[in-house]
Amino acid sequence: MGGGVGIAASTDYCFATKFSAIKLSELNVGIGPFVVSPAIERKMGVSAMSQIAIDANTFYEATWAREKGLYTNVYESIEEMDAAVQAFATHLCSYNPEAMLEMKKVFWRGTDDWDTLLAERAAISGRLVLSDFTKETLKKFK
Repeated sequence: MGGGVGIAASTDYCFATKFSAIKLSELNVGIGPFVVSPAIERKMGVSAMSQIAIDANTFYEATWAREKGLYTNVYESIEEMDAAVQAFATHLCSYNPEAMLEMKKVFWRGTDDWDTLLAERAAISGRLVLSDFTKETLKKFK
């Protein structure tokens, strides 16, 4: 689940349907959403990130995720969303590519250290995955 939330948070503009609930369940198995949290914090803020990370048992509705900034729009159906994506893509194709490149630099300012940060976070996750707590917790899922 956390990986999907991380991918959504890594986009500049995210479409979803009303069925696109989110959850960060990593704490339930003895680890945390360390690798995806920089993107989620950037997109949704520390408060929303901490809420969904600590409340690892709850699915949050797509409307909640939209209100927190993860999703740009939430649609009633896949068909409705697909039509909106097509219309949006058409608009994107009319933009000046150089202007869009410069906008993306602005959007992602402050993320230059992410290569190092993500490696550090992955090391934390790796250490925790190998912990006795996590090993015992994962055995319960057999």
